[in-house]
Amino acid sequence: MYEILKILILLSGIGHIGLSLVSPLIPKMLQWNEGLKDLKPLLRQMFWTYAVYILAINFCFGLVSVLGAEELLNQTFLAKAVCLFIGLYWLARVFVQFFYFDTTDAPKGLIFTLGEFALIGLFVGFTLVYLGAFAYNCKWI
Repeated sequence: MYEILKILILLSGIGHIGLSLVSPLIPKMLQWNEGLKDLKPLLRQMFWTYAVYILAINFCFGLVSVLGAEELLNQTFLAKAVCLFIGLYWLARVFVQFFYFDTTDAPKGLIFTLGEFALIGLFVGFTLVYLGAFAYNCKWI
């Protein structure tokens, strides 16, 4: 189980980094500038700040996973805490996707549908990998 989880964490780390590299395309694809233009400057600045923080967190999840896969499985308190945090972070993102976001105005077309499926697949995969690593660290599996 250890070796499988280690590989999955490494792949998830690469996925996080890949997600971080393509995320700068999202504002243009979803026309954020147009949607944000009527906001007060402070709210617009806060929105962009939060977006950059999320991007940085996702990138750091990738770095931690690629460079520290073994440490994320060493059954210490910190390994449990980090895996649980990352797993819950992505679980919350999946719930937001399905139960909060109103996608009626989302762009239509094959490329957008495939992109959404790919993103949701990544989010669910990340959730399963890190919650699985948490369970391993707790010796539940």
